[in-house]
Amino acid sequence: MDAQGLHIETHPREGDPVLRAGRPDPCTVVLFGATGDLAERKLFPALFELARANLLPDHFSVVAYSRSALNADSFREDVKKGLQKFARTQPLDEDTWKRFAPRLEVVSGAYDDPASFARLKQKLDEVSQRHQTEGNQLYYLATPASTFPKILHGLAGAGLLPRQEQPHQKPWRRLVIEKPFGHDLESARELNRELSAVMDERQIFRIDHYLGKETVQNILVFRFANAIFEPLWNRQHIDHVEITAAEKIGVEGRGGFYDETGVIRDMVQNHLLQVLALCAMEPPVSFGAEDIRDEKNKVFRALRPLEGRDVAQAVVVGQYEGYRQEKGVKPDSRTPTYVAMKMNVDSWRWQGVPFYLRAGKHLKERVTEVSIHFKSVPVGLFAGEGATCQRLQPNVLTLRIQPKEGIALSFESKVPGEDVSIAGVTMDFNYAESFQKPVPEAYERLLLDCMRGNATLFARQDSVEQAWAYVTPILQALESGVGGQVHSYAPGSPGPDAAAALLARDGRRWTRL
Repeated sequence: MDAQGLHIETHPREGDPVLRAGRPDPCTVVLFGATGDLAERKLFPALFELARANLLPDHFSVVAYSRSALNADSFREDVKKGLQKFARTQPLDEDTWKRFAPRLEVVSGAYDDPASFARLKQKLDEVSQRHQTEGNQLYYLATPASTFPKILHGLAGAGLLPRQEQPHQKPWRRLVIEKPFGHDLESARELNRELSAVMDERQIFRIDHYLGKETVQNILVFRFANAIFEPLWNRQHIDHVEITAAEKIGVEGRGGFYDETGVIRDMVQNHLLQVLALCAMEPPVSFGAEDIRDEKNKVFRALRPLEGRDVAQAVVVGQYEGYRQEKGVKPDSRTPTYVAMKMNVDSWRWQGVPFYLRAGKHLKERVTEVSIHFKSVPVGLFAGEGATCQRLQPNVLTLRIQPKEGIALSFESKVPGEDVSIAGVTMDFNYAESFQKPVPEAYERLLLDCMRGNATLFARQDSVEQAWAYVTPILQALESGVGGQVHSYAPGSPGPDAAAALLARDGRRWTRL
């Protein structure tokens, strides 16, 4: 029992897992952009942890493809230095490194040169023989979005990406694409057209690292494996839903990229809409990838459009003071670093329940969470004598995505003593502590799922386009100025005052950061 008097026990259920993850097939991961930031901070640490936990296939290799000339030994040294900084478990496990290092191979070449891709093909044939990976290849594009079409055509031209119409075809070829997946609806459609001209939708894995987080996956289990919540999960019992993704850091030297992107493209169009879909979707027919993705897509189709002048009523954007002085940012930039918005899902379940989203940089706290606010009690039984009634707070269920992944529930309780005084109680459950098991990084789970060919946690073509169809008119209204002004806010604050006013108009307020 801890200091707060809270005792949480976990009881794993007997029998086999509901879904057994399965061991991935032997394969080679071909990593484009292998010397970049994402590879160093996330991808190599994830692969290394998987090797350490013995979750990788027995026959496995990584081919690092880079535009700069690479030497295999010095590249391995660089990877090791990166792991000493960014691997989840420290100090670095030397035994795992001795097993992992020989599996790293390198190829240098351009993104638009057929001869480079011919060299890559040769290398892959040789690696497949030596590491016995059976010709299964996973291409990971950890490169700027502008390079996607070039790499795609380079791979296809060299015969490395044959279209695979049949499920479970061997040897398989799959492609993992990082965001940003397009810049607006038109560019996302164009990218999807280019992809589908070369390969089948089943071979395409559009990655969204938020969906790799335990709590995000647990939303489904929490909703559909507990009979006490699903009956309440609707307009009769829920007053509003709040989704927050607040960061403490600013643009951290990525000013040029961020200024082109902004918070809505960076956070709302992908991560937050995906989380919203998991919270709002209907029960799927099964836990199969397509059944879950079908239900999520219905949520996107039910989003009430926001266009033109309506945007100013429902969306508040802000920019932190000092943003325009960041390196790479235009001195007159109107790119928002903060957004708060009120959304509606026009479905039978959610009619009349607003979804409030907010996301921003340089805020007071780093926190990503979903708060489900239940309705207030209908009658004031506890109004007390005269006007000195105690304010009852409605129950709130909080699904915490980061940091300290977990779930909290608040309810009202009587304070011990003669008087009837009421206090709020919060029961809080933390994944890592309660299960006494470290929570894996999102990329660890997602990379394994790509190797297994399990697309549950990846975005499908229709839902990507549906999300952009919702977001693009909002972006157009903001960029043309009819969507209202860009408010400034102090770094380290909860965001612009106008965001608080957005909820105050409905008689509500944000959860305090």
